[in-house]
Amino acid sequence: MLKTRNLHKEFDGFKAITAVDFEVSEGKRHAIIGPNGAGKTTFFNLITGHLQPNQGDVIYKERVITGLPPHRIVKLGLARSFQRINIYPRMTVFQNVQVALLAQHNQHLHFFKSAHGLYSNETNELLEIVRLMAERNKIGGELAYGKQKQLELAISLAADPTLLMLDEPTAGMSPSETTDSIQLINDIANLRSLTLLFTEHDMKVVFGIADQITVLHHGEILASGSPDEVRTDREVQRVYLGGEQ
Repeated sequence: MLKTRNLHKEFDGFKAITAVDFEVSEGKRHAIIGPNGAGKTTFFNLITGHLQPNQGDVIYKERVITGLPPHRIVKLGLARSFQRINIYPRMTVFQNVQVALLAQHNQHLHFFKSAHGLYSNETNELLEIVRLMAERNKIGGELAYGKQKQLELAISLAADPTLLMLDEPTAGMSPSETTDSIQLINDIANLRSLTLLFTEHDMKVVFGIADQITVLHHGEILASGSPDEVRTDREVQRVYLGGEQ
């Protein structure tokens, strides 16, 4: 479903991503792990068009998407959440998701048309999926942290993606919030037949749900394979897992 070929990214001479060849198969839950500064977020930004590579290509469903702006990539079915929560903090939960649906259906630039009532059923359906119907009239920025992450997930789902990219989906969560969040993500992936690509520091989460794991180190792929293959890789244990897995 997704490939990168010979992907490079430099910042003022610093090599953030170097010669990365990478693939995500349809229907898989693929994790990218690595130490802080390994290049995981930069790699995500290259895939989603928030950064442009110095060299190489990103290929989504056999189409080269290198150079496309983020909004065009989203329209193709590749949606993404961020490490830092990306919602409209002064709008209600319902309005946050409704606006995302309006944008997906190219209704957001109709300045003289009332948005009231547009895509209400679709908005409510997404809120049901992410378990936020009880909070639909609350202000987004006033939700608890875990609930805001659920709202961001609903906004991502409004793009009707086939590939969902999650950047540190459980960062900052308590253990109970982490468990609930991962269960929710798993349920949604099953319900909507989504392919997942995610970064995560919590190894219990990674080894609990990932089908495939890729390890980045200094912007290069150190290892890639099944959880068991990565868990037993001596070089991965040395530079990242520390023998804990």
